[in-house]
Amino acid sequence: MEVEKLIREALAEDIGAGDITSAACVPADRAASGQFVAKQECVVAGLDLLPLIYELQPEICFPNGSRVAAGSVIARISGPARRLLERERVALNFIQRLSGIATLTRRFVDAVEGTGVTILDTRKTTPGLRKLEKQAVAAGGGRNHRLGLYDAILIKENHVAAAGGIRAAVAAANRGPYPVEVEVRNLEELDEALEAGAARLLLDNMTPEQVRACVQRVRQHGPARPEVEVSGGITLANVRQYALAGPDFISVGALTHSAPAADISFLLQAGPGA
Repeated sequence: MEVEKLIREALAEDIGAGDITSAACVPADRAASGQFVAKQECVVAGLDLLPLIYELQPEICFPNGSRVAAGSVIARISGPARRLLERERVALNFIQRLSGIATLTRRFVDAVEGTGVTILDTRKTTPGLRKLEKQAVAAGGGRNHRLGLYDAILIKENHVAAAGGIRAAVAAANRGPYPVEVEVRNLEELDEALEAGAARLLLDNMTPEQVRACVQRVRQHGPARPEVEVSGGITLANVRQYALAGPDFISVGALTHSAPAADISFLLQAGPGA
């Protein structure tokens, strides 16, 4: 229902009282067919939205998460020409955006292949599109961190300031049912979080060398050690260097806040009157 409502709102935003261009020049009984074409190599996502957008049954040529070559037809659809035209832009907006996220995610996942590190997303998503954008991350081979503030505890520096310190914040949070993750910025804060009993440590804005030192410190706690996540300043150019420093996870806000849209086009061919 949430996604269906989002699509209805997107269609209403674009179509409004009606597509006056199509109504002016396309006969009401004209049928047509069209195909979505990837104009670049990409990882596709969001194609499962097409039936909801068009209220027709398209032919989906590749499942979400597929890597496709430039020139690939990724979906086909047939129906009233006016409907195909009036919903083209909304369909492309969703598919291009989500495929762009999936494509960038796959590039990060490929960059850390063989290291054992898992690529995570963040809450830096487009308002209203979080569910779809996180699904696109998963299609690209990444893992969702937390959906919102309601399903995981992550104590950050402002929580620490409000709670009265790392130890106080972790002690209070540990009374609840959720594992506690704590953001730390240096070895001193790392030691505080370890002593307080954090289940996961988020190493924020550190260099790979600093990450390596922190990971070594954490490993001294033995097999029951906390998990280690790295975030801040992660790019495709340096992600493997961070991965080789030994963390369990690397979270990348750019997956959703800076992914370029995939280059996908829609080509229509008119048929005879219905």
